[in-house]
Amino acid sequence: MKRCPTCNKTFTDRNLSFCIDDGTPLVPVDDLVDDPSDEVTVVSPSAGAASRSAGPSTVEGEGTVPPYQPPGTYNPPDVATAKRRVWPWILGLLLLLLFIIVAMGTAAWFYFQPLKRFDANTNTSNTNESVERRDNSNRNLNNSNSSSRNENRNVNDNLSGTEATQPPTDQAAVLAELTNLEHDWTVANINADKTKLNQILADDYVGISTEGRTQGKAEYLRTIERDTSIQRWDFDDLELSLKGDRATLSGIVRFTARNKEIPFRFVDKFVWRDGRWQATNSEVTEVK
Repeated sequence: MKRCPTCNKTFTDRNLSFCIDDGTPLVPVDDLVDDPSDEVTVVSPSAGAASRSAGPSTVEGEGTVPPYQPPGTYNPPDVATAKRRVWPWILGLLLLLLFIIVAMGTAAWFYFQPLKRFDANTNTSNTNESVERRDNSNRNLNNSNSSSRNENRNVNDNLSGTEATQPPTDQAAVLAELTNLEHDWTVANINADKTKLNQILADDYVGISTEGRTQGKAEYLRTIERDTSIQRWDFDDLELSLKGDRATLSGIVRFTARNKEIPFRFVDKFVWRDGRWQATNSEVTEVK
């Protein structure tokens, strides 16, 4: 007889080595009737259990049945953890960074282009405004000659065909026209406007500066520099000598520079060419 030390069940099958309930190895029992007070439960294995738990036995028509083995500890198979792929994240971050750089570059281009155009327009408008201010001051100083200028313009507008090539003979109209030309010449000198000076001066122009130095047109245009010190100017004592297509205008021009007036006496000679007056000679001396 054998007994299970865990559940205290007793088995009479000699070939049974483990408890059929909990798989505990059975302990042999020598005498179960020595102590009548012990309650012994005798359990006879069922036919199916006996056949499963019995040791090796031989059944007719079958092979040897292996002895019963207790169940072991169940070890679940290792589940391989799926490795996450890292390269899609890296590629996504690189694409996002590239998109941000392109967007910032595009925004910067659209931002700075209007600024460049605005700066160029501002510089041009400042130059034009400077010339316009001087021209307006010039017009304010010569309001008395406005009627003569209008008359001169009307005379020139009425000329057409071959008559436009003939020099004007009206003394007052020529005086007004040459006075306007002197103002334009002064503005071009102050601003160093070589385009305007090239139109006013004849190709054979020769001038004598205040230092007594002779100067041709090419040198005149090459050496002219802008003078920002002159605040205003005015012409006085103008006298005109008109002979055919030749005219001589003399007088005094008074420059105001740094709140100081500096007068100069001038004698300018003009010739009528291509339907307009062009300066051929100029002599300027400072009035002491």
